[in-house]
This record gives sequence, structure tokens and C-alpha cells, in this order.
Amino acid sequence: MKRSFIREILEAIDEKTISFAGGLPNEKLFPMEELKIATLKVIENPKTYQYTISNGIDELREQIALRYTKEGFATTKENILITTGSQQAMYILAKFFENKNITIEEPSYLGAMNIFRLNGLKMEGVKLENDGVDINKFEESFKNTKLTYLIPDFQNPSATTYSDTKREEVANIIKKYDGILIEDSPYSELFFDKKMPYISKSLTNNSFLLGSFSKTLVPSLRIGWIRANEDKIKSLMIIKESIDLHSCGLSQYILSEYLKDEQKYENHLQKIRDDYKEKAEFFSKSLKSIIPEFIHQTPKGGMFLYGGFKNKIDTFALVQECLKKKVVYVPGNQFYIDKVPNSEIRFNYTHSSFEQIEKGLKIIKSCL
Repeated sequence: MKRSFIREILEAIDEKTISFAGGLPNEKLFPMEELKIATLKVIENPKTYQYTISNGIDELREQIALRYTKEGFATTKENILITTGSQQAMYILAKFFENKNITIEEPSYLGAMNIFRLNGLKMEGVKLENDGVDINKFEESFKNTKLTYLIPDFQNPSATTYSDTKREEVANIIKKYDGILIEDSPYSELFFDKKMPYISKSLTNNSFLLGSFSKTLVPSLRIGWIRANEDKIKSLMIIKESIDLHSCGLSQYILSEYLKDEQKYENHLQKIRDDYKEKAEFFSKSLKSIIPEFIHQTPKGGMFLYGGFKNKIDTFALVQECLKKKVVYVPGNQFYIDKVPNSEIRFNYTHSSFEQIEKGLKIIKSCL
């Protein structure tokens, strides 16, 4: 096992570094005043400091369940398990499916791949197309693994969003072989035009849907969750309790208090969408102007822009040169099972200013 390249990079950079590497939200958009009000209110109650139940406080699970139900995906608090970030959710599921084979997208989320390796899951990669996985290759793999991990909304790293057709085809294949879907969905609320339906919605008893407030609110609260049928949640709780007795109670109470005003949260989400859309379009336009040999699609949501060079360029070697000039990104090979260097790059556009975007891309161009 090796540490995450992204986490190592975050430790290696300083305030002078222009970072397009980590998936950091724009902290200027954090609803600090509203969270402060919520915090001051809950800390007056002694129960805030007490142990709580393993699956998460009732109020928060009900609030998350209600959001799904309003979208036509009937959910109760019994279908929700609160976790310490969605990374812990991933670990719990990897432990649940320990030593099995699993079908994943390629490229795929580095954090999930590391967890799968740690828990002995053998990964089979299926190439991503512009509208989701290659369906024929997916079925070929899934009929043997009967377990898959997918990020259908503004995928990390590729920013790919599954079409309605691909979502339906994936769901039908999972039903056909009576398999299981792990649907990772931390970016689904960060859409620029419209929100897509969850694949899990048509796989109520054959799916685990992961969510998080790290990308939509603030990361430091470390609150994520798993949505699944009640029996599966009970099984996962046994693993959860072997890791920690419960996720941070203080964070849960603060978050629950904040979410009581639904419109306030909706306004916050729209503010993020507007800001990120402007950043994504600016980043894409700047790339076309400064590094026209880098081929990519303008993102339709999420936090990342992904692409590759026309000519063969080792982007892992390139990032070492960029680091010397205080600019960093994540080379594409980190998101593949074999880690062989390639010409691809994942850029994060949400955390940098317009000035930093232009300056950083010009430095990368000079390093080419």
C-alpha cells in the first residue's frame, strides 16, 4: 500500500503554491455566520456532548431521508447510516465486501481504489465514455463480479455524467444478474443545469448510495452517510461500531440545527453552483487559450476538469517540474489500477481565484 498522492501533495505545498490538486471547496462560500448561529444554539444543550447512537442522531437521519423522499426516492431514517465522512462509508462497505471482485470505472476515484486494495477487493476496470461506462464491457465484467462501484454524477476524476440511457442500462444489468451497486454521489447537488436521477432509485434492495456534506457545506464537520435498505444498514452498523461508536455528535447536532431551515441550505447550494459554473467555464476557456493542445470538455457540474494532451506527454513527470515552480495538479495515472504514466490530468477549479487559474496554467505551459 502507498499513501494517497493527493494527500501527500497537500502536505508538500505551501501558501505560495497554486494548487489544482485536491478537491477543495471554495472556503469563501462557507456559510460561517449561519453555522455559528447553529453552533451557539446546540452547545447550550448538555446532550450535545453525550454519547449518541451508532447510526446517527434521529433528526439528521430524518432530514437526509426527507431530501431523498422529496426527489421521489422514498427513504426513512432507518435507511440512513451516518458516517465520519464518505471515506469511512467507503471503508465500511469495502470491509463488508472484503476479498471480493469489483467492477469499477477507469479512471476512478483514488481514495476508493486505495480502500479496495487495503481490503483485498480485486478491481476490474471498465473504460468510461462521454456518457458513462462502456455498457458492453460493463456487463461483461459485472456478470462475473456482481458488485460495482460507480460515480455517475460529475465523476471524480473525469467529470463525466451518466446519461439517462446509461443509467437505465446499468440498472437493468444489475437487476439481470441480481448484483450490487455502490453509488458514490458527493457531487450530485453541484449541477450547473439539472440534477440527474440516482441509479439506486430503481435498485432499492440492491444498492448502497453514498452522500456527503463535505462538498456542499463544509468538509471539517466530517459527516457523510450511506443509504440502503434497513437490513443492510443493520449489517453495516456492526462494522461501523468496530471502527467508532458513533460519528462526531457535536458535528451532527450543528448540522441538524443548520438544516432545519431548508430554504437556507437550498440558497447556499445555488450560490455554490453559480460560483463553480463560472469558475469551470473560465478554467476551460483559459485552457483552450493557454494550453490548446490539452483536449477536454467543459464540466457540467462538480469540481473537476479532466482531459489529456494530443501528443504523448508524461504528466507524472511534468507535475514534478511544475512543483518546482509552485504549481500542482494530479496526473491521470493516479486514477488507474496499473498506475502507468499517461498524458491525462485532473484539475480542480473550485478553490483557485481567476488570477491563480491564469497564472498557474501559464506556468504549466512553460514547463511543457
